[in-house]
Amino acid sequence: MDLSRGTLLVLAGIGLFATTMAVGAVTAPDRTIGADDDGPATPAAAPSDTETPDDGASAPGDATTDDGTETPTATPMPDEPQTLVGMQGGWVTHGSVFQFDGHDEAWRVTNADGYFEVSVLDDGRIAAAFSNESVQNDCAPYDSPCGRTGFRIIDPDAAGGPAVVSEYSFATRRQHNREVHAVDALGDDRFVFTDMDQERIVIVENGTEVWEWRASSYYDAPDDPTGRDWLHINDVDAIGDGRFLVSVRNANQLVVVERGAGVVEVINADRDDSDDDSCTEEPQLADFDGDGDVRCGDPNVINHQHNPQWLGPGAVLVADSDNDRVVELHRNESGVWKPAWVVRRTGELELQWPRDADRLPNGNTLIADSRGKRVVEVDPRGNAVWSAPTDRFPYEADRLPIGESSGRYDGATTDPTASPTPTASPTSTDRPATDRTARPGGTATASGTATADGTARPGPTPTPTPAGLPQLTASDPDSLDDTGDDVPFLTLAVAGIQTFPQVPFWYREFHLGVTILSALSVVAGSVDTLWARFRG
Repeated sequence: MDLSRGTLLVLAGIGLFATTMAVGAVTAPDRTIGADDDGPATPAAAPSDTETPDDGASAPGDATTDDGTETPTATPMPDEPQTLVGMQGGWVTHGSVFQFDGHDEAWRVTNADGYFEVSVLDDGRIAAAFSNESVQNDCAPYDSPCGRTGFRIIDPDAAGGPAVVSEYSFATRRQHNREVHAVDALGDDRFVFTDMDQERIVIVENGTEVWEWRASSYYDAPDDPTGRDWLHINDVDAIGDGRFLVSVRNANQLVVVERGAGVVEVINADRDDSDDDSCTEEPQLADFDGDGDVRCGDPNVINHQHNPQWLGPGAVLVADSDNDRVVELHRNESGVWKPAWVVRRTGELELQWPRDADRLPNGNTLIADSRGKRVVEVDPRGNAVWSAPTDRFPYEADRLPIGESSGRYDGATTDPTASPTPTASPTSTDRPATDRTARPGGTATASGTATADGTARPGPTPTPTPAGLPQLTASDPDSLDDTGDDVPFLTLAVAGIQTFPQVPFWYREFHLGVTILSALSVVAGSVDTLWARFRG
């Protein structure tokens, strides 16, 4: 039987798509690695003649602590490590907080459109930043629908199963890119959180705002910061003595903010010869004051980053999201921050838009690989020693019971090539909360304990900020400046497609290209067949 040209085109398109997807599924690397799956439970020391991986990850012997001593690299890992995960889901849909015991899910809470940073409190409860979109009620002072965001306290051991026991939240006029992405417990019933809607960091105590730092005191601001995704402040960590490490995503910068002094250091400071294009894409930063410049960091150092971790004197670990890597930056003698250690892939799997990286006490690094839909722990060489797949985009992961810790800030050396940094910014104290309310179920407290009537239940004293965490240095410095190839045209489309849980984690630009080609072949064949019938 002779087949028409149109039929052949349709069959060719279907066959090409089916074959490509089948080969991809069969050859996809395993994302499940660990002691209970016959994976390497302990990072082994490399022989002296072992070469550093091409991605620049350092050998175990290159890891150093803040006092210069070698970091342990053969610390046994528990057979079933406990890992807490905050799941954004898709683009703020199907959010959840859950815990891995080994690779098994121990519990899960799924009552928000999106969950972001999660952290274990001293009594075992969980502080979790969250957001709900398309809220129909409780939108004051805005019209509905609105967004609602803030943080919650989750008790995984509550009677009847894990449950939200308290909430601090507020309405936002816009529903997207307005979320509270980070919250950090400070002790004495206080939390600090990021407010992306107003582009500020806030300390709240017993449901009342008592201090804030507004980014408009440092960055050139639009008339209405709530009208655009201006800075996208997405993380804050207390680093001792009234100082906070703040991630300003859209500026490619981290800033150290000190109460009463404002910004005291900028990591990846703006330079006179830097290219601002990555920061000024709509609707981000702009030259609002007309001076011809914006404060934009070098995207080759960090690019639209998430969840930095201050390691100690002159060192910070960053999920360098838009560069698809995790990078450790060190401050040199001139005060300039440079990459010192990088991980871009684990085995056959490249990192895809990682949004969290935590340095563990044994020198390993725990990574939330968002578009890779996995949580992975790597040793100092970048080898995966534990990994677990997730059904949607993970935002953050913490290893229990230690959680995420930060080193203490050590002060800064002035970078002579950077733009001038203001020495002070407005702050406020004893500021009453306005439209920022504790929700029914109790008032959130820093110990994570709240009764139904809002009174605090005593908890353990918060752990003091450590002096420092293990720091790593690559043995091949020449590999650190490469941020990879230019982003392919199809990358944004792939990122959108990967939000659907049905799309496999290995689906990349090549597969999308084949999908488009196959679809065009099917469409062309169908049109040809219909045209032949019309003519005949």
